[in-house]
Amino acid sequence: MNFPFYIAKRYLISKKSTNVINLISGITVFGVATGTMALIVILSVFNGLENFVTSQFNSFDPDLKITIAEGKTFDSENSKLEKVRNLENVKYYAEVVEENALIKYEDIYHPFVIKGVGDDYEKMTGVDTMMIDGEFKLHMDKTPLAVIGSGVGGFLSVRLDFSHPLKIYMPKRTGKAKNIIQDPTKAFKIRNIYPVGVFSIDQQIDETIIVPLSFVKELLDYKTEVSAIELKLKEKTNVQKEKKKIQNILGNAFEVKDRYQQKEFMYKIMKSEKLIIFLILAFILLIASFNIIGSLTMLILDKKKDIETLRSMGASMKLIKKIFLFEGWIISFVGVVFGLILGALLCWAQTEFELVKLQGDADTLYITAYPVKMQLLDFLYVLLTVFFIGFIASWYPVKYITRKYLMLR
Repeated sequence: MNFPFYIAKRYLISKKSTNVINLISGITVFGVATGTMALIVILSVFNGLENFVTSQFNSFDPDLKITIAEGKTFDSENSKLEKVRNLENVKYYAEVVEENALIKYEDIYHPFVIKGVGDDYEKMTGVDTMMIDGEFKLHMDKTPLAVIGSGVGGFLSVRLDFSHPLKIYMPKRTGKAKNIIQDPTKAFKIRNIYPVGVFSIDQQIDETIIVPLSFVKELLDYKTEVSAIELKLKEKTNVQKEKKKIQNILGNAFEVKDRYQQKEFMYKIMKSEKLIIFLILAFILLIASFNIIGSLTMLILDKKKDIETLRSMGASMKLIKKIFLFEGWIISFVGVVFGLILGALLCWAQTEFELVKLQGDADTLYITAYPVKMQLLDFLYVLLTVFFIGFIASWYPVKYITRKYLMLR
């Protein structure tokens, strides 16, 4: 057995001449364990929230989205796009037109995003699973229908009873200035459409109105123009490889974005928030680990006679310093192990028993408790962080306190 480690272990569990040393050691272990547990729990909650938000967006965002590199729209009747449509791994190919429009419902006006989609849109997304009222339906016989986000429905106080239609005001692409001055309404092309369903995904997405593609094209006087092509790939397809293949087919005139790139800013914010929380809790853990300095300092002073005995028996100064360095590491190790176990147990209990509930009406929430997802990498990062902090906290008293009080050079 490693002699310094053996002595350090004995010092940790043996009774000291002053009971306060045992108390400080116990407080140190408790502080490290609590900080470690907090890190694991908070990081796991962030993972759970990120996983939930990602799954929500995945129900609306396509696997890949093709847009024009410069400009707003492009011609969908393109030989390169036809090659993309016929690729083996492309399951669904949907033309999309998105535009801002002025919406009127009864006496309320407000601008919202109107999104025209094809008949396969319901198949290629999971938006129908996010319905909170009504149903996802874009046609009744040959009559176009609308599915609105909860932000639209809430602001306009929309009712799904066919009592009032949504009145869509779309600026005309051409028009005579004289007629517009005489009657401003002539600047708009106006169409009515009845809402039949309400979905809820995200605050930004919830301000979208989904309508048939033909309805938007008629409003905008488009023929083959589209603003984007959305693709759903077959299962087990390597998205990045397929994205690269499509980009090579289309060239630099088009941009091909995966789900991360479609919401790049949001994902970066979530990653930044997780990193900031990790650093804040690591700093708190560093402060808690200062107790190691106090504990080792008092232990060194308490074991002066033992150190003199070891020196008289031929123990080197390096070996004596190792004893107290191992003492600090053992305190950190015990604390981090207990912290990791407690953190994992708390996360498991939250998953199984939903200990901490979300505030709000349970009928309108997709989840009723904070989601938790443990990741092995988080445990590894926390373990390495605590060990690093423990090393620094142990190294200082061993190097400087022994030199000052025990004259170990």
